[in-house]
Amino acid sequence: MKVLIIIGSDSDWPVMKPAAETLKQFGVEAEVTVASAHRTPARVEKLVKEAPERGVGVFIAAAGGAAHLAGVVASHTVLPVIGVPINATPLNGMDALLATVQMPSGIPVATMAVNGAKNAALFAVQILAGQDARLAEKLKEHRATLAKEVEKKAAYVASQL
Repeated sequence: MKVLIIIGSDSDWPVMKPAAETLKQFGVEAEVTVASAHRTPARVEKLVKEAPERGVGVFIAAAGGAAHLAGVVASHTVLPVIGVPINATPLNGMDALLATVQMPSGIPVATMAVNGAKNAALFAVQILAGQDARLAEKLKEHRATLAKEVEKKAAYVASQL
């Protein structure tokens, strides 16, 4: 299964690149494209509706400002959609966060933190891991690595006393 990352603008790419890199680290294939919920709604619809034929199992949609992209994607699929609000306005991403998280009942979007690209990728991996034991094992290893890093940091801080 693949993950399709749709960004509302090419200016979102620096924020979302870590999502693609994280998916690659886990061996999950990703497609990345630009499509706007407002400027190219027909493109968004076509991408979403044709995605399952290409093996897409999860969508990550990232947008700033009005940030309706994840909701529009979700309206065209029953596959999981993960929204990443982008800090792209003087409101520091709060407008995008609210636009992404405030979905009407029946059309859910899993919403990450503002600029939360890496967590979006990890959540996509978790979704796919439900059907892929290899991915589940990689996630367990990743979590063990995180725990070891915290232990090292705790030991360092304790040694400073």
